[in-house]
Amino acid sequence: MTTSSSHDVPIRSTGPDVAEPAAVGIGTPDVRPVALQYVLGLLRLALGWTFLWAFLDKTFGLGYSTPSESAWIDGGSPTTGYLSGVEGPFEDVFNDLAGTTWVDWLFMIGLLGIGLALILGIGMRIAAVAGVLMLAMMYLASLPLDTNPFLDEHLTEALMLIVLALTSSGRYLGLGRLWERIPLVQKHRWLV
Repeated sequence: MTTSSSHDVPIRSTGPDVAEPAAVGIGTPDVRPVALQYVLGLLRLALGWTFLWAFLDKTFGLGYSTPSESAWIDGGSPTTGYLSGVEGPFEDVFNDLAGTTWVDWLFMIGLLGIGLALILGIGMRIAAVAGVLMLAMMYLASLPLDTNPFLDEHLTEALMLIVLALTSSGRYLGLGRLWERIPLVQKHRWLV
């Protein structure tokens, strides 16, 4: 005859049992601890601010990275300074792109769109893809790296964007939950 004691009972955590989600996205229950949700939200806001701030500084020449006489609204090019100074394996490509109107517009629209999407917590998948592409181009423009054989802030920020999109971070300290309820977004999940 087999008897059972309290030693045979598995130890439970203090929280409720929650099954692991098959995939993160619409309809996925939140299983992350509250502290992590806030950290993801704050990380999203901080990264969004870096994109939005770059847009504002380049547009208005606020004197941080862009002097006032180089402001985009005063006829300056937001890409000339960086791309014309590229040296390395992609020097010719980036030097040719420096200061071209379509590159200036694409770059600035990207900075604004990615920054706003991250700050608001909406369109995270599109923002992540666009941000990773932009950061990959900036990474290629910075080769060869001065301080590390292969890793710099462009790659780490790209990884952050991927994490933020995969964890539905727009739901935390953002409008992501409301955004996900919009019928168009529910129908086209890539808009999440």
